[in-house]
Amino acid sequence: MNTFNNIPSREDVSTNNQAIFDNLKKAVGFVPNLYATYAHSDTALENYLNFANAKTSLSAKEKEVVNLAVSQVNDCLYCLSAHTAIGKMNGFTDAQILELRAGYSSVNNKLDALAKLAKNITENRGKTDEAVLENFFNAGYTKGNLIDTIALVGDKTISNYIHSTTQVPVDFPVAQPLELETI
Repeated sequence: MNTFNNIPSREDVSTNNQAIFDNLKKAVGFVPNLYATYAHSDTALENYLNFANAKTSLSAKEKEVVNLAVSQVNDCLYCLSAHTAIGKMNGFTDAQILELRAGYSSVNNKLDALAKLAKNITENRGKTDEAVLENFFNAGYTKGNLIDTIALVGDKTISNYIHSTTQVPVDFPVAQPLELETI
């Protein structure tokens, strides 16, 4: 398989992507390898970041719930590692992150419903189980939250697939394997 171990540097990418690299370096402190991989395309990095940073009805914590559950289903070590770090920045403990990756939360009923929904949507490729959907709405989420959750599942799936195909090196602390019994 042709892997992408040669991560593009700022000098290797288009002028537009160079500006994005500069902004990422200011905001994050570095250009994550997965984002640099998007920059093999002159347009994909900007398009992805616009999609990923678009307004949503979900909070930052809720977005991480979805990111963790989807990345676990799609078995993306890069995204699991990145979103474990981001999840910690959003106040989740290691134990909570492992639960969310498994598709549930034992400490928050609303986040539990969201994690179960994100996992179910991903596993069933959008053919969501009616009971899971009903649980989501009963937890206080709206139809707008549902659409935003589905969009976020798509957003994260794109990155999961890019990493699964390219196998770019993980440049975050590597997430531990999931060893929880799932519900």
